[in-house]
Amino acid sequence: MPALIRTARTTGMLYLGLAITGALGFLLIRPRLFAADDPSATLANLVQHQSLARAGVAFELLIVITQAFAAAWFYRLFRTADARAAGAIAAFGLINAVVILVSAALLATALDIALDPAGDAAATIQLLYLTSGNLWGVGGLFFGLWLIPMGICVLRSNWMPRPLGHILVGGGIGYLLSTFIGYLAPEAHAVADALVLPATVGEFWMIGYLLTRGVRGHALDQALSDRQPEAAPETISG
Repeated sequence: MPALIRTARTTGMLYLGLAITGALGFLLIRPRLFAADDPSATLANLVQHQSLARAGVAFELLIVITQAFAAAWFYRLFRTADARAAGAIAAFGLINAVVILVSAALLATALDIALDPAGDAAATIQLLYLTSGNLWGVGGLFFGLWLIPMGICVLRSNWMPRPLGHILVGGGIGYLLSTFIGYLAPEAHAVADALVLPATVGEFWMIGYLLTRGVRGHALDQALSDRQPEAAPETISG
């Protein structure tokens, strides 16, 4: 299998891992533990479902790992097409990974306090979960920002369908707008949710394309030609 195809499929696997761990950790486990309007219920949930709480921390750590490696592999994939945009993907992805790493530390601290209470444990735990949730909220900026250069790389390389590139750029912009709306107009949930739909479509399209096709055939020809050594100049005899 050509190296570029291997890189593309590894990138797709890492991106899929990021999507799965994010869905399980943030969308499935967190709502079962965190009661937004009842600090006592959040404390009770952590105590009663200690294994689930530990799994929540573990999934956030897996998000960090898959995000960081996906960022690095996207750089490896696109660096010959557009080194600057590929570097931006890596940078924004790594920043988002650091944001989620802090969130994981807060969730781990909340569990420690629940199991060994001190002071107003319920209020402290609620504060830690609220801060963690807001880290995810503001981290949406960097998640949107990494989609924009990703779309630019698709468009400039022409290694993938051009509509995919446009959807990724538009989805990244939508993510940025959704983040601001979430804080400036928190009652406009429907608008914020609608703005991230293009990003969701673009991400799963990108994952599917990387895993099934990798890159278009002419990208392999280009990669092969880039590796061919220049012909040695002919020597003049006699």
